[in-house]
Amino acid sequence: MKQRPSVSSSSLISALALVLISSLLLSGCGSSESNVESGNRTGTLHWGNGTEPQSLDPHIATGVPEHHIIMALMEGLVHKDSKTLGPTPGVAESWTVSEDGTVYTFKIRDNARWSNGDVHNAHDFVWSWWRALQPALGNLYAYMYFPIVNAREYYKGEVTDFAEVGVKALDDLTLQITLDNPTPYFLQLLDHYSMYPVHRATVEKFGAADERGTRWTYAGNMVANGPFKLKSWEINRAIVAERNTFYWGNDGVRLNEVVFYPTENATTEERMFRAGQLHYTNDVPIDKVQTYREANDTALKVVPYLGTYYYRINVREPHLQDKRVRRALAMTIDREQLTEHVLKAGQIPAYAMTPPNTRGYYPPISLSFDPEVARQLMAEAGYPNGEGFPSTEILYNTNEGHRKVAVAIQQMWREHLNIEVKLLNQEWKVYLDSESSGDYQISRAGWIGDYVDPNNFLDMFICDGGNNRTGWCNQEY
Repeated sequence: MKQRPSVSSSSLISALALVLISSLLLSGCGSSESNVESGNRTGTLHWGNGTEPQSLDPHIATGVPEHHIIMALMEGLVHKDSKTLGPTPGVAESWTVSEDGTVYTFKIRDNARWSNGDVHNAHDFVWSWWRALQPALGNLYAYMYFPIVNAREYYKGEVTDFAEVGVKALDDLTLQITLDNPTPYFLQLLDHYSMYPVHRATVEKFGAADERGTRWTYAGNMVANGPFKLKSWEINRAIVAERNTFYWGNDGVRLNEVVFYPTENATTEERMFRAGQLHYTNDVPIDKVQTYREANDTALKVVPYLGTYYYRINVREPHLQDKRVRRALAMTIDREQLTEHVLKAGQIPAYAMTPPNTRGYYPPISLSFDPEVARQLMAEAGYPNGEGFPSTEILYNTNEGHRKVAVAIQQMWREHLNIEVKLLNQEWKVYLDSESSGDYQISRAGWIGDYVDPNNFLDMFICDGGNNRTGWCNQEY
């Protein structure tokens, strides 16, 4: 869930960042039964989800909070094995791949059902992928379909008949996908929610297939195919997912409900966890991490996270079109200082978009911390000692951790380049809209690997990629 222009110039802090995961074994305080205690008894997981989701439409959503909920409600052809990260059967019980690696044939489970009991078949995928490639829908992940024959051409309007796209239902339970070229990570793409099927009758009941923001994802309307179904959605309070008894793997589901709580404030969410209101949170205030570590608190779990935290630079802004300016900004961010003295949770400095050792790939370091060279670049660009540099703003979504990083970078640019930047925070949905519309100058961003391959971090910067959002385009790249 996950950004780009000049690849190195926009990268920032943490490749293989660390996420903080709370134990499920906390007891509540006081005499009344806490959420954790009642949840342990009833099979209800209380999950701190960070913020109110933008959308639960898998062909529109882009963020991590949305990802958590959609993964509970929906399912693709394959799953990702939690230990090996390899593909395991999902809606498809099996598949074969041609010798040349370009034709994938999937057998759909004969007991696959939607949450309303409707039969789930191969045609659902054909229609859903047709929908996902409708330009009017604004699917920012449309480029993930582009390995498929004619998918890119259809999306760009160069092919008008979807029958020419390499997606075919050979019969009700057989789906065939044909690729332009062998794509080693293709099965991993199928585990991403942007390639999940949607229930056609429900989508069309509430609007056109390519219409955004319709009521088909509302509680009481939504029909999905995952282990849970949407029970209720109270804006800014909670989203409740209950067990889907029609799910083909229902016998293996151990929970009865999952309650997702949107909480913009990390301190508030951490207090909810400590009070026994949450089983899980991955949003621990920066200033609390060291305290937990020194106390050897067993509730704190620090594990590797395949992701990169960085800043987008909008090259549609005249003064940011100059790559010398972008390089200077990147070369005056002291990543060691940020990871050791601001974040302090084990993150490692990022000098490229791709986390090191992603399937054995180690990206070269092209932009190290070098204020002297950065000042020379700024002078060459017409801003000696920062003179005349236009008013510039850093946008971030409301979060204390993001604010502290932005303040630190603001100070670094002031110290090393003698420029002043302003800070602007926005609520999650507004922030996403600002990025998508290009209404920003510099914006904090993060990319969590959708699949384990360097390509996932690099293909965000292709010219027609929906997650580019920077205006940067290089046909050779």
